[in-house]
Amino acid sequence: MKRVILIVMDSAGIGELPDAGDYGDKGSNTIGNIKNAVKHFDLPNLRKLGLGNIDGFDAFENESPLIGCFGKMKEKSPGKDTTTGHWEIAGLLLDKPFPIYPGGFPLKLIEIFEREISRKTLGNYAASGTIIINDLGDEHVKTGYPIVYTSADSVFQIAAHEDIIPVNELYGICRKARMILKGPHAVARVIARPFKGESGKYTRTGNRHDFSIDPFGKTMLDIAAGSGLEVRGVGKIKDIFNGKGITKSVHSNGNNDGVEKTIDYLKDEYEGILFTNLVDFDMLYGHRNDTAGYARALTDFDNRIPEIISLLKDDDILIITADHGCDPTTASTDHSREYVPLLVYGNKLKKGVNLGTRDTFSDIAATVCEYFGLTPTGNGRSFLSFVK
Repeated sequence: MKRVILIVMDSAGIGELPDAGDYGDKGSNTIGNIKNAVKHFDLPNLRKLGLGNIDGFDAFENESPLIGCFGKMKEKSPGKDTTTGHWEIAGLLLDKPFPIYPGGFPLKLIEIFEREISRKTLGNYAASGTIIINDLGDEHVKTGYPIVYTSADSVFQIAAHEDIIPVNELYGICRKARMILKGPHAVARVIARPFKGESGKYTRTGNRHDFSIDPFGKTMLDIAAGSGLEVRGVGKIKDIFNGKGITKSVHSNGNNDGVEKTIDYLKDEYEGILFTNLVDFDMLYGHRNDTAGYARALTDFDNRIPEIISLLKDDDILIITADHGCDPTTASTDHSREYVPLLVYGNKLKKGVNLGTRDTFSDIAATVCEYFGLTPTGNGRSFLSFVK
């Protein structure tokens, strides 16, 4: 009974891509710069898998002997957002990036949205979600107008106090936005951002929900599910793929909860893919330039790796990677265009194999499809023969 356990450390990049300068990301190296900035920071279990041995990534000393195989991957699709990264991991390549709105959304688009929801809106600019709810929260509570904002990602975010616009009503507003945002304005995600609290103390709740655009083609998830395999998602995986190709899923409340729910799924008997996203690295620390917090989160995850490995069956393959960077040590609070790590482990797999620099994240999809004997998506090159 075969399983692939795929864990995405959201935003844990390992150095600028050759075209990083085109995105304003020259010098970005999320894990490497954290290592240089934080004293006594170490990731011994990721190093045992090969993190420190990756070509061109010199933040950690080489480890020997290794228990895993290692490499790094380029992002072939344009962009540096969550959806693009995850879709490429699953075997879909974009030929143009999702639209972004650093100056806010066109007024005509906002007017259409306001007519559809029969309310005015507040905001309409790029902002930190934690800051904008405190900047505009009082006016929102007074008027009942939802707060619209965006970020460096291709997102249309709608924030509302749960006592002013109940969560289910906010979800309905988001669905209307999703229907409007098509064609040239087809953003990757519409995101409900509920919050609670009082003036000056507004905080976001755990009732976030993403309304994603459908993948434009079949992913490895669709192919696996269509062949009768289970595809289980942990965290925002279901949202990123808009439910396509997911047979079972559970949301998570932070990294530790995501690991716990991954472990719960590992204890079940099934054949297929377990796909986990650990979002705290990005959401809580990368975007907030919290270097120390990011280091703690990486250390916490590193400490759980032996437990994850102990639950692997003989035919399981563990793949740990990322979807982009979000370097907390730079002035930018946006995602960064970076290589991502590729760490592969299995009880029956070879140890210490250098997988080199992969041309696309889709090499993971090609490998997963080959492992299960599935027709691949057509993108990427399998590395299965190197590790078996």
